[in-house]
Amino acid sequence: MRHLDKPILFLATANAERARDFYQRVLGLDFVADEPPALVFQVGHSMLRIQKVERVQAASYTALGWAVLDIRQTVQHLRAAGVSFQRYDGMNQDADGIWYAPSGAMIVWFRDPDGHVLSLTQFK
Repeated sequence: MRHLDKPILFLATANAERARDFYQRVLGLDFVADEPPALVFQVGHSMLRIQKVERVQAASYTALGWAVLDIRQTVQHLRAAGVSFQRYDGMNQDADGIWYAPSGAMIVWFRDPDGHVLSLTQFK
């Protein structure tokens, strides 16, 4: 269905000020609005709405990710901005925390201030 080709992405935050700082300053997303129910960011051709809630129940799996052209450069940039990358038992991750998928893609994970698992992927 052609009319379903522009998704809206959703996450949640219990601290809108901290979330706005992370997504705008650290990740460099384009801030659109601070509305009563959500922070709004532009992510490519999609909208990210970070819903304001009393308590966040972050999932243990990846909630949102980005395809990047140079994962090492992006990791270095985010690390310099204070981002810590996740390590998972049983996964052969390199010194930067990057896992090499069987497909040849390189993937790294990190968390936002509310505990959502975010990822970067450099496809082969």
